[in-house]
Amino acid sequence: MPRPPSAARPHPLHVLRATAFAIAALLLLVGTGVLLHQPLLIPPLAASAALVHGAPGLPISQPRNLVGGQLVSALIGYATLAVTGSTGWGAAVAAGISLGVMLLTHLSHSPAAATAVIVVLQAPHPLPFLPLLALATVLLVAIGLLPGRIGGHPVRYPVAWWAVPR
Repeated sequence: MPRPPSAARPHPLHVLRATAFAIAALLLLVGTGVLLHQPLLIPPLAASAALVHGAPGLPISQPRNLVGGQLVSALIGYATLAVTGSTGWGAAVAAGISLGVMLLTHLSHSPAAATAVIVVLQAPHPLPFLPLLALATVLLVAIGLLPGRIGGHPVRYPVAWWAVPR
């Protein structure tokens, strides 16, 4: 049975390019964190990098969604933390509310729900967490620009900066 076109295997060079740029983006986060003496790489940002480099054409990979979804979800995490304290119950509620708010604001970025969970469970101080999260997302977007410009990637990132991609 033939595969549908969407199930076609990616070209090995595309896989290598996406892998190399994702690693470079994540190493940049680690290196910046070392310079700032603050952890900058958190698991949801690794998932964000995977989306930017593995699926740069998806709406959830676009800068508006990545930056906005992460920051909105972190704020929801802090609001939930203030109400529920640092509990698994609160983390679950924060993730769900984050999904709803991201859908309402057209900022869907699935890794961001995990950011809300991290905020509730680990209760990082908002300063420096929020500015560092903003910096990390901007760095991921910046590195996401490179493959289509210097790496010959077939999809030029971003597809849309601020508009909701269709």
